[in-house]
Amino acid sequence: MGNYSDSGEWADIVPIPQNDGGPNPLAAIAYTEEYSEAMGYLRAVMADNEKSERILDLTEHIISMNPAHYTVWLYRANTLFELQKQNQSDLQEDLLEELHWLDGISLRHLKNYQIWHHRQTLMTHLTSLPSTELPFLARMFAKDAKNYHVWSYRQWLVRHFSLWDTELPYIETLLTADVRNNSAWNHRWFVLFGQHVDPESGKGMDEVGNIVDEDLIDREVEYTKAKIRLAPQNQSPWNYLRGLLRKRGSLVECQAFAEEFGGDVDGKGEGCRSSRALDFLADCWAEEKEKEKAGKALELLAKRFDPIRKNYWNYRRELLGLGAVEA
Repeated sequence: MGNYSDSGEWADIVPIPQNDGGPNPLAAIAYTEEYSEAMGYLRAVMADNEKSERILDLTEHIISMNPAHYTVWLYRANTLFELQKQNQSDLQEDLLEELHWLDGISLRHLKNYQIWHHRQTLMTHLTSLPSTELPFLARMFAKDAKNYHVWSYRQWLVRHFSLWDTELPYIETLLTADVRNNSAWNHRWFVLFGQHVDPESGKGMDEVGNIVDEDLIDREVEYTKAKIRLAPQNQSPWNYLRGLLRKRGSLVECQAFAEEFGGDVDGKGEGCRSSRALDFLADCWAEEKEKEKAGKALELLAKRFDPIRKNYWNYRRELLGLGAVEA
């Protein structure tokens, strides 16, 4: 006996069972009896396109058993919006209540992307950002500071509610706590340069209109150099620095800075504190047509500082017209 078959509330519904391919399916999924029953009732109400309060209870039950079922999330969202029309209720209040319920689900299932799609769907119907939203995201990042789904959602949130001017202090807090947080570095780039992306072409304004904010680049270069000094082997700020300098067209302006960490390239690499710096210097020297010097940096990477990627470094040497080296 089940939850729904014994309930008078559901007596009018004839559940539709799962069809796994006939009476003797090749590989039937071993659902629990509770889940199978709930899904049978959901199929039935979906067939009738029913949108009612009991649908919210049913979908909540199914989500508690399988939070990755995207069809259930979609039907729940459509039911919420339809009920608001039927009841002429306060949509904002209803959605805030749904968000509060969703918070608990999110904290229990950190890597579930359907949850975040549902949250985004709710947010598109709100006229302003709820005061509880950013503190909730901070709780999520406290559990996993590099959660891809949460970061993707936060980027959407920044663009949707135009949070460009208020986001930077929070990113700096994250990078102060963990300078190796590559997700925070990526978000910093998005906040500072993503707002200038042309939504039609996908290109930055410096590409479509030749607009580069030199003061911003100067400030970010100095900020990034300070973070590199804290952890010279951290790849994220080196990549960030490359992106900044390429907006100006050349890496060479930071060559002397990279040499602080690159060590003795002409010898055996004594004093090298960062293979990332060697990689950066190789590109600087290649840009300046100093192929032999660039090749020596790549050789040190292949033979001493990063031999696991020997083939990649030799590929880079081949692009310079130089031969491969053995690790």
